[in-house]
Amino acid sequence: MGFGGISIWQLLIVLVIVLLLFGTKRLRNLGGDLGNAVKGFKKAMGDEEKKKEDGAAPEKLEKADEKIIDGEVTREKDKQ
Repeated sequence: MGFGGISIWQLLIVLVIVLLLFGTKRLRNLGGDLGNAVKGFKKAMGDEEKKKEDGAAPEKLEKADEKIIDGEVTREKDKQ
């Protein structure tokens, strides 16, 4: 009994079929591309963690017309 009810022989047959369909070169390229994507993701996550640890200032507003308005909300009943 293998993974989830699939025997080792069934897995080997599927592997042989995949190798015949795609070829070793295409699978090798696919594996390399996947590895590079994982490395890039880990690097990006590390850069974000480093930014947080450095206490980087929040990004400035890009548009000059955006303003932060501070105020207090009151009800009509409270005014009376």
